[in-house]
Parts: sequence; structure tokens; C-alpha cells
Amino acid sequence: MSTDLATLRGLAHLARLEFDTAHEQQMLGDLNNILDFVAQLETVDTTDVEPLVHLSQEINVLRDDEGHNTVSHQEGLRNAPRKDSDYFRVPKVLD
Repeated sequence: MSTDLATLRGLAHLARLEFDTAHEQQMLGDLNNILDFVAQLETVDTTDVEPLVHLSQEINVLRDDEGHNTVSHQEGLRNAPRKDSDYFRVPKVLD
């Protein structure tokens, strides 16, 4: 499988790429090499190969998600620049 210069220019336009004539010929050769490699891959017999869903068969062992307070209410208010008894005081945002 190979492509021509018009197809390369169309792909370059879609990808917003610009090539001068020297690089255009080099890119055309590289693109044809890639297409030839893909054509080789298409000839591989994969009839007995199952589709790959995950990259490995390993199963993640995760800990249980248990909520708990790591900072007490008083510790949280201790470093507040402004506080009012049990609450943070913040500047008014809306009228």
C-alpha cells in the first residue's frame, strides 16, 4: 500500500502541518513505510487470539474505603485567620 503526494498534502492540511519540498518527499517515504508495515500486520493470522481487554490479568487489591476524621474540629479552626465560635469567617462574596 502506498500513497501519493496529493494525499500527503491533504493530510498535512488537516493536521495543520507545513512541509517544504525536501521534507515533503521525506514524509511521503516515511508515510509509505508506515503503511507498508500496517499491511504486513494485516497478514498475521489472529483467529485463535482473544481480544485484549486489559493490559494484564492482574487484579488490583485495594483497601476498603472507610471515612474517618483525621483532623478534629478544633484543630481545623486553630489556624484559621478569622473564626466565629465553631465556624470559619470568610469575606462576603454575593450581595
